[in-house]
Amino acid sequence: MRILHTMLRVGNLDRSIQFYTEILGMKLLRQREYPSGKFTLAFLGYGDESDHTVIELTYNWGVDHYEIGTGYGHIAVEVEDVYQATAEARGRGGKVLREAGPMNAGTTIISFIEDPDGYPIELIGRKG
Repeated sequence: MRILHTMLRVGNLDRSIQFYTEILGMKLLRQREYPSGKFTLAFLGYGDESDHTVIELTYNWGVDHYEIGTGYGHIAVEVEDVYQATAEARGRGGKVLREAGPMNAGTTIISFIEDPDGYPIELIGRKG
């Protein structure tokens, strides 16, 4: 067994695809419209779905925003250098929620950025 994908509902699919590809460096793996259901799905990730977990962006036609709620936490992405990745995200127009530095009560280096729909993305330094 393995996790296949995490689904996020987005208010502007093009804007979200741009964020995940240009700011986080993912690739658009596939995209399909479902006219009878009035939605579009886009799958993005760092490698083929056959051996990588990916993000599924769901755009419900005509819905431009969602309330995230208090139960949702964040998506975590492993990076080589959190300080550099955070600076690069900011330089590409990404919104930094928490600057790079040690996590609360720990030593792991993390930062948080935000996607266009307000979902937090944690950048975590590669271990080892």
